Amino acid sequence: MHTDSDSISFTSTGFKTACNILSLWECSSEQAQRILKLSKTSYHKFNAAPETVKLNNEQLERISCLLNIHHALRCMFSNPENVRKFMKMKNHNDFFAGRSPLEVIEHGEFLELNEVAKRIDALQNNL
Repeated sequence: MHTDSDSISFTSTGFKTACNILSLWECSSEQAQRILKLSKTSYHKFNAAPETVKLNNEQLERISCLLNIHHALRCMFSNPENVRKFMKMKNHNDFFAGRSPLEVIEHGEFLELNEVAKRIDALQNNL
């Protein structure tokens, strides 16, 4: 049985992990706020006190997408530098149209974030 403190701990850990991933990808705080769909105030409050994080279902889904992207990148690449830089690399397939995955997700649209996660996962599964 999960308690409220388990839920808070899970949410806090997910938020911190997502922020670490976004930092690894060299996202600005503004990009991170848009990707996570958080106001500037909430983003900075949660960074200062992660135990206070309260997220809605969409925000939790966004964190899940980020974790899945990072996991797929770690499975694809043995070199940590590739894991870190992939999200900023230009991609010329039809979906990305010369944009990097980060350029696609930084606008904060959930459908684009989810699609990028699916495409990176498919790429990883085809290796």
